[in-house]
Amino acid sequence: MKAKVLFLMMVCLASFSLGGYAQDKKEKKNNKEEVVFDVSLHCDNCKKKIEKNIPFEKGVSNLKVDLDSKTVMVQYNPQKTDKLKLQQAIEKLGYEAKEIAEQTE
Repeated sequence: MKAKVLFLMMVCLASFSLGGYAQDKKEKKNNKEEVVFDVSLHCDNCKKKIEKNIPFEKGVSNLKVDLDSKTVMVQYNPQKTDKLKLQQAIEKLGYEAKEIAEQTE
């Protein structure tokens, strides 16, 4: 009888421990940051070139290119890449890229 009670207690303890671990992992997955670059875009081909190449950079989850305002918004995982690497990736394609600082209101 003692063995059954001890076994049940161990199973309950293990399930509570694993439940907490699963929640921690979920929080880390949603960790995304966003950066906006002012890019020297001139035409629709420039836009297509950025849209074709930048999503394949490690950690990039979303990309929005606005040709009218000449901006590129990138959502990324900061554990896999950073702003400097993303800027260098855009510059490697042949465009000047400068980070636009966030405006605080």
